[in-house]
Amino acid sequence: MFIETIKSEGLSQLSYLVGGGGKAIVIDPRRDCEIYIEKAAQLGCRITHIFETHRNEDLISGAPVLASLTGAGVYHGPNAAGKVAYANTVSEGDSYCTGEVRIDVLETPGHTDDSVSYILSDQAYGEEAVAVCTGDALFVGDVGRTDFYPERAEEVAGLLFDSLRKLLTLGDHIYVLPAHGAGSVCGDNMANRDFSSIGYERAHNKMLQITDRNEFIAAKLDEHHDQPPYFRLMEKLNLEGGRPAARTLAPMPLDMAQFQQLCKQSVLIDVRSVSAYLGAHVPGSLALPVGMLASFAGWLLNPGDDITLIAENDTQAEAAARHLARIGFDNVQGVFALPMPEQVANALPFKSVPTLGVGDVADRVNDQPDNWQLLDVRSQSEVAGGVIAGSMHIYVGHIPVKLDTLPSDKHYTVMCASGARATVAASVLLNSGFRNVDVFMGSMGAWKNAGHSVD
Repeated sequence: MFIETIKSEGLSQLSYLVGGGGKAIVIDPRRDCEIYIEKAAQLGCRITHIFETHRNEDLISGAPVLASLTGAGVYHGPNAAGKVAYANTVSEGDSYCTGEVRIDVLETPGHTDDSVSYILSDQAYGEEAVAVCTGDALFVGDVGRTDFYPERAEEVAGLLFDSLRKLLTLGDHIYVLPAHGAGSVCGDNMANRDFSSIGYERAHNKMLQITDRNEFIAAKLDEHHDQPPYFRLMEKLNLEGGRPAARTLAPMPLDMAQFQQLCKQSVLIDVRSVSAYLGAHVPGSLALPVGMLASFAGWLLNPGDDITLIAENDTQAEAAARHLARIGFDNVQGVFALPMPEQVANALPFKSVPTLGVGDVADRVNDQPDNWQLLDVRSQSEVAGGVIAGSMHIYVGHIPVKLDTLPSDKHYTVMCASGARATVAASVLLNSGFRNVDVFMGSMGAWKNAGHSVD
């Protein structure tokens, strides 16, 4: 039996191709799903089954598309928020065999009501389990979030505790194969490793160290997770089946005239690096570097928005379009990839964003100039660990809906943990008519390293 991990960067989503004996299964496929067919063919296997561990909130499932391409059946857990139009329902104790692989279903609700885990056994060597695909119930170093049912907060936290105890009854040698890795919006404390074992997590995962059910519930209730608006769309599409991604995700290259026309009728997304955007960018463009698209595009874009990309090159643009497609943003009109020096030479307008170091910010904090505000755009959990005196906190994803609370004539210095999210937030402010905006580079990390205190 083989287990192939397919990782979707940006989302940090993990899916699996498992097979042997000429047949294979796929667990939690992504929307651009041709990769599973290609890998299965390379390994001499035909895909016969597709399993989903839970409803996805942060991406569009590729299961219905992969099913149409392969003829494989799709299997999904019970108690979904509605009928999963393209899937068969599995329940605790169900078993499936294909080729050398045996799959046993374990219901593990808590993250979502329909969450299940799949125990994998290698029939070529015996009946003992080899690995368990835990979905978003158990991660490497963390456990699933439980905030999707706020009216049932205590109940679902308790359900997750029970599910985790059930997983811990599996042998310590069993590999843990989660649905997300570090960097995902589905957990805060995941290790920078995509696999583990039951025994290792039992010994090192802090949430599994909590053995009292009420204490675990209290810890989960004390967590704070932000939910981007696009999560609701993902849930809907993942019940209905959604639509396939475009066969090619390479955006159309735009010349100067085409780009200038699209500037008037689409959302401009600059997917270059933070430093490139700060140095020189097209007025009216939002800063969303490729690696940040999956986490933040859903906060700043609306479903159906026409999007024009600004990129360093075609490769970067294609990666950006792929990230956007995985979360349902398909309307990429094209890409303008003319290097900034050439744009300037062609009289294309550009702007820069001033940046500040620790000393500059410290001076302003001490002097408190009139009409100046330090704006902290980190998450609530980060802010709980300490803030700079006098700063105002608005999470970067909430900036678009909080603009009315911010006087536009004020001077804002935007900060985060490093300067990356601050740049995204600064671009939102600038596009909304704010004139006096700069970015604290290094932000909280630089502030602490310089020996300054926090409140």
